[in-house]
Amino acid sequence: MADAKRPNQLLRNLNAKVAAIPMVATALVVFVGCTIWTIVHSFTKSKLLPKTDFVGLDQYERLWKTNKWLISIENLAIYGICSLVLSICIGFFLATLLDQKIRFENTIRTIILYPFALSFVVTGLTWQWILNPDFGVQKIVRSLGWESFAFDPLYNQDIVIYGILIAAIWQGSGLIMVIMLAGLRGIDQEIWKAARVDGIPKWKTYIFIVIPMMRPVFVTALVLITAGIVKVYDLVVAQTNGGPGIASEVPAKYVIESMFKNQNLGQAFAASTMMLVTVLIILVPYAYLEYGGKRRAK
Repeated sequence: MADAKRPNQLLRNLNAKVAAIPMVATALVVFVGCTIWTIVHSFTKSKLLPKTDFVGLDQYERLWKTNKWLISIENLAIYGICSLVLSICIGFFLATLLDQKIRFENTIRTIILYPFALSFVVTGLTWQWILNPDFGVQKIVRSLGWESFAFDPLYNQDIVIYGILIAAIWQGSGLIMVIMLAGLRGIDQEIWKAARVDGIPKWKTYIFIVIPMMRPVFVTALVLITAGIVKVYDLVVAQTNGGPGIASEVPAKYVIESMFKNQNLGQAFAASTMMLVTVLIILVPYAYLEYGGKRRAK
């Protein structure tokens, strides 16, 4: 009986499976193929053009001895952790406020979401002006009488990454808010009524009931934020171009400069491979715990 059912299962939704063949083929050839090609050539001494002169781990040894790469990894770690935490917290907080059925909700939601419609270049240039000490926030506050006020993160090597973070949070929090708001609106109203009848404070209802129920929503938000963190580039270029000095370098910028400016494909491929490994280190354990646990539960 089991063998008889297998052909039927294979023929089920046949049209959809046939229609998906071009997409699957494209993914295999373009994404998987290019990924393998990049990893292979990261072990070569390719310069302006790809070569097959293998040099073992030389490119990786050189990569991890380069101060610019080490600073970019440190910046990405700071930017990534802060961006994840702040985007989730701010987005969820704004969503809870809008979920109270306030007046002019549509207008407020549109205003908060509007920065996400801007490109990172526009956002970066805008915040470059806002954080400029000569005519930005510092200038305005000092004109009001606080002459000793200092706020110039983009010109301070120790905190420049936080200046970039401000712009990223400003642009991305609106999208997270909308995602969280959709999740909150999907919560059955009977749950809220039952919590009120039982005398459970609203904050406890959110923490112990609502947030666990919104786990898929949080996962979606985390995936979107993580994707933006790994590929952050244009925001950094628009605001600081990696400066002051190399204080705000990020891995994506290192890869692009190695490839096009320094014409060192081998080094760029090695850096790209390390970025891929970083993503896999994060995603593989999560996928195993998420989907492996569900299979074991069945």
